[in-house]
Amino acid sequence: MLRTQRSVSVTGLEEQFAISSMTARRDLEALARSGLVRRTHGGAVLPDLAAHEDSFRHRQELEAGEKKRIAAAVVETLEPGETLFIDSSTTAWYVAEAITTAAIPLTVVTSSLPIMDLISEADVPAVELVALGGSFRKLTHSFVGPDAVRALRGYRADRLVFSVKGVTASGDLTDAESLEAEVKRTMIAYANTVVLLATATKFDDRGRIVVGTADEVDIVYVTGAGASSANRSLAPHGVTVKRV
Repeated sequence: MLRTQRSVSVTGLEEQFAISSMTARRDLEALARSGLVRRTHGGAVLPDLAAHEDSFRHRQELEAGEKKRIAAAVVETLEPGETLFIDSSTTAWYVAEAITTAAIPLTVVTSSLPIMDLISEADVPAVELVALGGSFRKLTHSFVGPDAVRALRGYRADRLVFSVKGVTASGDLTDAESLEAEVKRTMIAYANTVVLLATATKFDDRGRIVVGTADEVDIVYVTGAGASSANRSLAPHGVTVKRV
């Protein structure tokens, strides 16, 4: 409920789950001790700076409909023969899925094992896969570290398709983990066009590591209420905001 609503109240938890206020408060205190929430008078909110990082499989199920809409909009703009960097985010995974469905002839360079599996198992010979190696992170099912960064520097991409944990009001792109952030940072540096994918919740959340700034982004695809936030935090830096 916190990840969806950003905040909960003890009273609301009592009503939702038919539990006592004592049980609700005890559970919120347990979450607070784990650093997953910040307690407020009468409830709890997500921390302002979230070091917590969810697994790939968990994130893949969140906001799936919105991520698919973003993916469809991005794939409509792809040109045959392009080389794409695709990061390890779940929103980018949906872009890879849409690419295999559309069977556009292009090259995908990725650090994401789920995307590698998706493309390698699809019967789409037109899509060429370049799999980046490195140290494997089980939580995100991705390859990171010096080897991954070194491999990236051997390529130039027409376009980067990526997402982050959150975007600040000033336009900083943030993530939860430094090694993941470094891979994204390198992809940004070696791509001609940088395309950010953002569901509305990206503007309510943020990580502790700065990946880059809005000045480095060319286009953002955003869903729903996120468009107004994107216009405030990204558009002043010259980013083209596309609402889907």
